[in-house]
Amino acid sequence: MGALQNKIDFKAIITVTNANPNGDPLNNNMPRTTIDGFGEISDVCLKRKIRNRLMDMGENVFVQSDDKNNDGHSSLRERADSNQVLKDELKKGKNASRDVYSEIACEEWMDVRSFGQVFAFKGSDLSVGVRGPVSIHPAFSVDTVEVSSIQITKSVNSESGASGKASDTMGMKHRVDFGVYILKGSINVQLAEKTNFSQQDAEKIKESIKTLFINDTSAARPDGSMNIHKLYWWSHNNKIGQYSTKKVHDSVSITKRFGVSAPKSIDDYEITEGPLEGLKLDIYEGV
Repeated sequence: MGALQNKIDFKAIITVTNANPNGDPLNNNMPRTTIDGFGEISDVCLKRKIRNRLMDMGENVFVQSDDKNNDGHSSLRERADSNQVLKDELKKGKNASRDVYSEIACEEWMDVRSFGQVFAFKGSDLSVGVRGPVSIHPAFSVDTVEVSSIQITKSVNSESGASGKASDTMGMKHRVDFGVYILKGSINVQLAEKTNFSQQDAEKIKESIKTLFINDTSAARPDGSMNIHKLYWWSHNNKIGQYSTKKVHDSVSITKRFGVSAPKSIDDYEITEGPLEGLKLDIYEGV
């Protein structure tokens, strides 16, 4: 597959059952919610999961988390300097070529040519900004969500020498009882041309979203508690798009079924898919 020729829009329906989809560290790690009580998964969180899936698929990724590090580099600077061309370019300081640096970085790491990246390191006069073609919106729930909180206790001694077992409160654990979240995004051809993002790369992004929660198990998100119900993938027939991204996203709507006040499963919702004339739509079941 060659260069990306056609604009792409996508939308995914996510179900959450007894899980914390995205904890807020500034709010005791409670699930993120808007001021109106709607659940939220930040775009940063979604990109982290996509990066993790790309790594599972064997792709080189620049922004790696500490708990999923596969190259042994302890910082972004160290990872960037592992490429000798980038390291030599960085030493040139103000005389360095931003275009060369950007081109090599996009070729080396898929997340850079997908999402973009700012390369600005302490002690260097070189600062390079890469704009990526793949944009991801924060995911918001269709309805307000109910958050349950429980106390966590331990029944073992933390220190040696203590007699008997202690049952001490360690903190709180929070979860969304049930929620349906909507993920939206698009891929811009003009920016793809600048980062050499290809049609093959787009297919990998699609696969990573379809399988977003595979290998994402944690105490906050037990296996099966988060799921991609459906992924809608629109391929336009030109670079700028046949329709606006908003019109494309709005062509698929999800609402509570009549008479349902507190949804407990995806079956309590009605999904309406309104095809747009001449626009290619592929629908995938989540994995």
